[in-house]
Amino acid sequence: MGAPMAANIAKAGLDVRVWNRTREKAEPLSDVAAVADSAASAADGADTLVTMLADGPAVAEAFEAASPASGTLWLQMSTVGLDWTDRLAALAEQAGVVFVDAPVLGTRQPAEQAQLQVLASGPEEARPKATPVFDAVAIKTQWLGPAGNGSRLKLVLNAWVLALTNGTAESLGLARALGLDPALFLETIEGGGLDVGYAHVKGGAMLSGEYPPAFPAALAAKDARLVVEAAAEDVDVAGAKAALAHLEAAVEAGHGDEDMAALYRAVVKER
Repeated sequence: MGAPMAANIAKAGLDVRVWNRTREKAEPLSDVAAVADSAASAADGADTLVTMLADGPAVAEAFEAASPASGTLWLQMSTVGLDWTDRLAALAEQAGVVFVDAPVLGTRQPAEQAQLQVLASGPEEARPKATPVFDAVAIKTQWLGPAGNGSRLKLVLNAWVLALTNGTAESLGLARALGLDPALFLETIEGGGLDVGYAHVKGGAMLSGEYPPAFPAALAAKDARLVVEAAAEDVDVAGAKAALAHLEAAVEAGHGDEDMAALYRAVVKER
């Protein structure tokens, strides 16, 4: 996600320096951006810092290594959950950095096409400087009030995506178990009131048995855990819990780098 986002920010005419813990992953960006040797050199003199990493600990480590100057605008665009969003906001406050919590909706292809959706939350005065960055990567940006609201809405939307992916897998698996062609499920919902485009995308992968990673199962499992943790005892997110169980089974079976649709392997108990 971070690489195509950085490329699109650079293509929009902004001066970009990039850093990745594994330098080889950043090298393909050398045609459009400067590849830094360290987080600190990437952030040196920058007025805006963008982070897009796997989880809260990775973001915190990168931020502390970057040590951005006081007054820097920090656009934190990773999905890290509520606890880590609060921790990162505290780090920003200690460093005198302006913090905007701005996770995104979308996977690899929307990121490549600058078609993400940004769920931005933070101080109103940050909007003018943040907008050119968001416009470079997204088709839509919502501003949602105080920092943290972006991550809250991202969890709400992730709960729906997880339940939809898992429900699609269960329906296809049930059809197969009942002696039906699983493709009949997708054919029957198509064009009707029950139709959802996402079911066809993920369901198509499940039927083909090919899972090129638009969003890896291991990261989807991380996101499912964040949803379950946020819900706590207040609401029974049964759909997210079921998706988490199937995702964890798929990851344990060695499919963590495949697309999250690979949870179908666990639903139909593939070996």
